[in-house]
Amino acid sequence: MEKNEKHNKKKNENIKTIILSVLLLIVIVLGGFAYYLMNQKQEDEKELAYTELIQNINEDKVEKIKMKTGSYSVIVTLKGEGEEEDRQKTVLVPSIQAFMEWINEKVDKEGKDIELIEENVNPILKIVDTLFSLLPTILLVVLMIMFFKMQGIGGDQGKVYGGEDGSKQSDVRFEDIAGLDEEKDELIEIVDFLKTPKAYLDMGAKIPRGILLYGKPGTGKTLIAKAIAGEAGVPFISMSGSEFIEMFAGLGASRVRRLFERAKKISPCIVFIDEIDAIGSRRTSNSGAETENNQTLNQLLVEMDGFETNETVIVLAATNRPEMLDKALLRPGRFDRQITIPAPDLNGREAILKLHGKNKKIAADVDFKSIAGDTAGFTGAELANILNEAAIIGTRNKHTEITNEDIESAVKKITVGLEKTNRVISEKDKKLTAYHEAGHAVVSKFLPTQTDVKEVSIIPRGVAGGYTMYKTTEDKYYVSRTELLEKMVALMGGRAAEKIALNEISTGASNDIEVATGIARDMLTVYGMDDSLGPISLKVDDPYELQIFGDKVIDKVGNQIQVLIDSAYETAQKILLDNMDILDKVANKLIEQEKITSEEFEEFFK
Repeated sequence: MEKNEKHNKKKNENIKTIILSVLLLIVIVLGGFAYYLMNQKQEDEKELAYTELIQNINEDKVEKIKMKTGSYSVIVTLKGEGEEEDRQKTVLVPSIQAFMEWINEKVDKEGKDIELIEENVNPILKIVDTLFSLLPTILLVVLMIMFFKMQGIGGDQGKVYGGEDGSKQSDVRFEDIAGLDEEKDELIEIVDFLKTPKAYLDMGAKIPRGILLYGKPGTGKTLIAKAIAGEAGVPFISMSGSEFIEMFAGLGASRVRRLFERAKKISPCIVFIDEIDAIGSRRTSNSGAETENNQTLNQLLVEMDGFETNETVIVLAATNRPEMLDKALLRPGRFDRQITIPAPDLNGREAILKLHGKNKKIAADVDFKSIAGDTAGFTGAELANILNEAAIIGTRNKHTEITNEDIESAVKKITVGLEKTNRVISEKDKKLTAYHEAGHAVVSKFLPTQTDVKEVSIIPRGVAGGYTMYKTTEDKYYVSRTELLEKMVALMGGRAAEKIALNEISTGASNDIEVATGIARDMLTVYGMDDSLGPISLKVDDPYELQIFGDKVIDKVGNQIQVLIDSAYETAQKILLDNMDILDKVANKLIEQEKITSEEFEEFFK
C-alpha cells in the first residue's frame, strides 16, 4: 500500500512538473512574442522598400546605414533637416552579406558619402527570432512528452503491494473473506507453493501458471487474489485489463512485456489482471483497435508460455464474462484452473454480514440470519453496501446503533430506489398505483410457487411509482416450468387489476411486460420448455446462425411467446375477478395509509 501511495505521489509530482514546464514555456513564448510585436510595430511605421533604398543610394540621398549582423534588416538615415530619428527607415534586404559587399563597393569606388555602421543584433530579438523559428518543433516535442507520460510509457506497470524495497505487503487474509469456504480451500495449495516452492519442484510437480476467477461483479474475485498474496507473504502486482489497451498499436504488447519483466525480477510473486476480457477476448481478423487487442493478447500468451521453471510467478485473472475469452488462454499451461466465484448462499451471506458488521455498532435485536434470508442473490459487495447504507441512515436518524429498521430501509433503497415521500401525486394516479400493486400482491397470493408478500407500497421509489416486495426463503439454483409460468402471471397481475377495476391501462406495467416477455422468450429459446418446439436452444452468438432453423421455427417462437403472455394475462384476470372484494380492500388500504406490511396483508385472507 505504501509503495502504491509513493508511486501515485511520484506520478502526480511528474505531472505537476510537466504542467509547470509547459506553462513556463508558454509565458516565455508569449512574452517574447509581445516584445517582438511591439518592436515590429515601431519598425513597420518606418519601413522602406529595398528598391527605394537602392534608388536613394544611387541619388545620394542616404546619410548613414546601420547594419545588424545576423539580421535581415538595416536602419537607413536619409539626408535632410530635422531630428535624425525622424529621418530613419528600416529596410529588409534579401541578403545582408551581398548588400554589405555592394554598399562597400559604392563607398570605396564611387565615393558615396555614406556612413556605414556594423553592430551585433539585439540578443533578445535574436532569441525571439530563434524561438519563433523553432516554435512548431518545441510545441510538438512538449505535446509528445505529455502524451507519452499520460500513456504511462516508461513508467512502472501495475500497482505493487509488497516488494524488494520492504514496502507493505497485502494486508488481506483468508479470514477476511466470508462465504467462499470451498474456493479458499482450492487456493490453499497455491499459497503453500508460493511459500515453499522447492518442495513441489523437488517432487516434479508443476504448479498452475494461471488461475482464472470468474463470477458476478462484487463476488470477491479481487479480494481472493489479494488474500493469496497476503497469506503467502509475496508481492502482489495488480493491473486492470483496460490499462493495457491504448489507441497506438504496440503499446498494449509493450506494457505486457514490462509487467512480466517486473514480475520476474521480484518473484516469487502474484500478477493479478482484473477484467482480463478487455485484452483476452477472442481474436479476430479485423483492423484498427481489434488488431491492437490481438497483439496485446498474443504477447500475453507468449509471456505465460515463457516462464522458466525457477520463476515462481502465478498469474491470477478475473472476469465476469468467461465466454468472451480466447480459447488459447484457457488451455493447460496458461490458465490451467478456472474457479467460479458464486454469489454467497444463505450461510455465506450471514457470515459476510457478520464480518462487515464487526466494526459497526449493531443493535442487539438485529438478526443477520433473517437479513441473509431476505437478500438471496446479493453479492458480498452488495451486502457490505447494505450495512454501510444502514449506518448512514442510522446516523441521519440520530440512532446510537444500527437497527433492523435502518437495515430494512437500506435494502429497499438499494433494491428499489430512494423513497420520495415529498412527491405530489394526484388522486387518480394514486388510485391507479394502488390497484396496480394490489393486483400483483393478490395474484401472487393464489400462486403456489410464488413467495409470500413482504410489503406493498405506493410511495414512489427510484423510477417506480410503487412496489411489491416478496420474502425470499431459499436460494434457488433451478427454476421449474410451472414457477416460470406463475411468475409471468404475477407480473401481469398489475395490468390485469388496472383493466378490471378501473377499465383502464397505463404505462406503469411496461417493466412488468418486458420482464414477462423475457421469461417467455428464454423458456422457448434457451430452456427448451415448449412441447411444440421441443428441447432445442436458439441462443446464438450470431443472428445468421438462426437460418439453420428456418423461418417457420422463428415465426413459431414469436407466436408461442404471444400465447404464453396472453395465457398469463387471462389467468391473472380470472384470479382477480374471483377475488374482487379482496382486491378492493387491499387497494383502499393502500390509498389510506400508502404502505401495507406482510401481517396486514395476510389479515385480508383470514
